[in-house]
Amino acid sequence: MILDILTYPNKKLYEISTEVTEFDDKLHKLLDDMYDTMIAKNGIGLAAIQVGIAKRILIINLFNEEKQLQDKDELIEIINPKFLELNGECVYQEGCLSVPDFYEDVKRAKDVKISYQDRYGNVCQMQADGLLAIALQHENDHLNGKLFIEKIGFNQKKRFQKEFKQGKKQSKPHNRKNSKT
Repeated sequence: MILDILTYPNKKLYEISTEVTEFDDKLHKLLDDMYDTMIAKNGIGLAAIQVGIAKRILIINLFNEEKQLQDKDELIEIINPKFLELNGECVYQEGCLSVPDFYEDVKRAKDVKISYQDRYGNVCQMQADGLLAIALQHENDHLNGKLFIEKIGFNQKKRFQKEFKQGKKQSKPHNRKNSKT
């Protein structure tokens, strides 16, 4: 089922998500619905809070470079993430399903290591770099009540606020370097 995505300035997006304690059919249905929603909205990542559920749940499905599509077999479901390492620094142009049609450069860690649980409650670890590391940090920010527009510079924030107030957001061309998470 396709869920509604909350968009800026909805106050719910600033809510801090709570830990998941039950790994049941209700959670599995939410994960499946989040996937359907993310794909329908042309995103590569989605946090549960973006669909109004304040739980520490996120999903990521990057494009398969060879096939130029999102392969569901490569879907990553992450519950209760904890960052163990954040290394290096990079700048990447980000967009967000909750901040439609706005893209801006954001500085983040270049590579990360996380601990998390899967849909069955099994504890897992993952190391990531590149777009996956960026998406993990972006989605985790949602779980902490933060939007990527809070990480941009003063002049970029002024531009965003002006565009938002005018209701004429200028969309940059969509490509892998400005994927919506």
